[in-house]
Amino acid sequence: MNIVEELNKKIVELAQKVSQAISDLRLDDKENKLKELKIRMSEPDFWQDQESARVVSQQASFLEEQINNWNSLNDRLLNLASLAKDSEAEDLLSDLEKDFASLLEEYKKISKDLYFQDEHDSLPAIITINAGAGGVDAQDWAQMLERMYLRFSENQDWQLLHMDRSAGSEAGIKSTTFKISGPYAYGYMRNESGVHRLVRLSPFDSDHGRHTSFAMVEVLPEIKEAKVDIKDDDLKIDTFRASGHGGQSVNKSDSAVRITHIPTGLTAGCQNERSQMQNKKTAMSYLLSKLERYFAAEKEEEKKALKGEYTEAAWGNQIRSYVLHPYKLVKDHRTNYESSDPDAVLSGDVMPFIESMLQASLTKK
Repeated sequence: MNIVEELNKKIVELAQKVSQAISDLRLDDKENKLKELKIRMSEPDFWQDQESARVVSQQASFLEEQINNWNSLNDRLLNLASLAKDSEAEDLLSDLEKDFASLLEEYKKISKDLYFQDEHDSLPAIITINAGAGGVDAQDWAQMLERMYLRFSENQDWQLLHMDRSAGSEAGIKSTTFKISGPYAYGYMRNESGVHRLVRLSPFDSDHGRHTSFAMVEVLPEIKEAKVDIKDDDLKIDTFRASGHGGQSVNKSDSAVRITHIPTGLTAGCQNERSQMQNKKTAMSYLLSKLERYFAAEKEEEKKALKGEYTEAAWGNQIRSYVLHPYKLVKDHRTNYESSDPDAVLSGDVMPFIESMLQASLTKK
């Protein structure tokens, strides 16, 4: 096989990968979705709800870029394949090889889109962090994780909404819930669910002894339409006065809302929107997300976790460890991906861990 034939073979193989990717990504469906979003964006009252409008605009921009990237790559590959089969291809070999190398790099760059094939991957993510047993150290660790994910979200230029937060008695937080909206927010964040373990010298211990702390991270897609039948009589809605970070009052009216689904005992709350109606709408969306996961759960342990009832077995199954003493290391126990710079990770540099897990999941398919 001569050099031109080898190049033709490589082009055909790459073209097949691109064609398969376009099929797997269901670009035809996404083009229809983009048309729907553009119709919504052209409506006169589109910007009345600015947060929703920003999310829709961001989603439309992302879809348009993704569709254009894949279609452009496919067209350029077809053109290169035609040139490589030309009778004068040997004279153009150097240019053809450069073009192929460029297209291969482009494929590697955009093939990350293949990570996100779950029906919920494109939705916003609702993240809840609960401090484990261990008092103030565990509550401080929960707040460190909250800061890590908020910094990560800012780095991605994602929209952020604080929904609920319970401050610790001395420092840190008992729990926090927030929503992040951006291209494939849930797709990126879904594998962060699980127990995160911290090992360090405790700043709250007079002896500064080494201490291990745990926090549970729960990630759900924001679901706005119920697939389960929910009766009004099954819901208990409580209102109370919202409080801000540190417990200070942020609203003199009872605008905060907590909704309980009586048959399952699942609860969802929101206290950070400006009105009770907005808080109720956000809390209901969170409850729908919990209910869908609850009814899809096969293990009783997962159902208990959704109600905040974590079993000993759940706490014992850590997905990632962050060691600050006696050495510095962050290790994901599912992929064995490591970083020797926990300060950078805790400041929001989480993407390498997320992508290593996404790559591992894609390889298993």
